[in-house]
Amino acid sequence: MQIRPIEDNDVPQAARLLRDLSIEFIVQESTPEGAATFLRENDAEAIRRYIEIGHVYHVAESGGEIAGFIGVRDRSHLFHMFVCAKWQGQGVARKLWEVARSVAIESGGGGTFTVNSSNFALPVYEAMGFVRTAPMQCLKGIYFNPMRLNANGASQ
Repeated sequence: MQIRPIEDNDVPQAARLLRDLSIEFIVQESTPEGAATFLRENDAEAIRRYIEIGHVYHVAESGGEIAGFIGVRDRSHLFHMFVCAKWQGQGVARKLWEVARSVAIESGGGGTFTVNSSNFALPVYEAMGFVRTAPMQCLKGIYFNPMRLNANGASQ
């Protein structure tokens, strides 16, 4: 398994992975309008725009297949993290997170991170040390749990 910066030819496969997993684990809890907006705002062209404006993405690749990917905004917000179902539970998310976190800190980030977790992903983020900072929220018809990981490892 190789973790590396995303390349333009990876974007369509990453976008398909995001769409498939979002339909299965995120948008089913959302309003129909929220689901449509979320999927539209997270397609291949949107990922390319996020990269253009400075979000930093990495992919986990195995045998030419994208097993997962991660995107970090402003060296402090875990914006996207999706792992293919067949790779879940094998440490791929943690490996992606370790690389993305290191890159963010090495490029000037302070080491404190936030994430807006789906209900499904809560245990993954909690295992990485993130803690909820507020009850579940809804924005644009999408439900999420605000979470934070402090640079010093303290819970709040």
